[in-house]
Amino acid sequence: MKGLQPYIYSEPIRGVQVKPLTEDGKNVNILYNGLLSQAGAEHIVMHAGFGDLNNWQHVNDYNMQRTQQGFEVSVNMKDTQLNFCFKDSFNNWDNNDGQNWIYRIY
Repeated sequence: MKGLQPYIYSEPIRGVQVKPLTEDGKNVNILYNGLLSQAGAEHIVMHAGFGDLNNWQHVNDYNMQRTQQGFEVSVNMKDTQLNFCFKDSFNNWDNNDGQNWIYRIY
């Protein structure tokens, strides 16, 4: 978890923050306040997969909960790398300009 303190959100990167929920980083909370949220989306889904950035495994859509902080979802890591992006109910995507976001545990 180099550089991340457990239980504290990371600095935002284009409206995305990550907070480890356990010391080993295998349970993580994602907070989204990116472009879709700023455009007024009522519902956001995190599209995510694990492993190599170019060959996602265990791909799933996670419904995010709207909270006072933004849209949030918790994920249990199935590998050491989580790759993710977001979409709204109108199928508009925020994929970090095609690079997606990555969370790694070491």
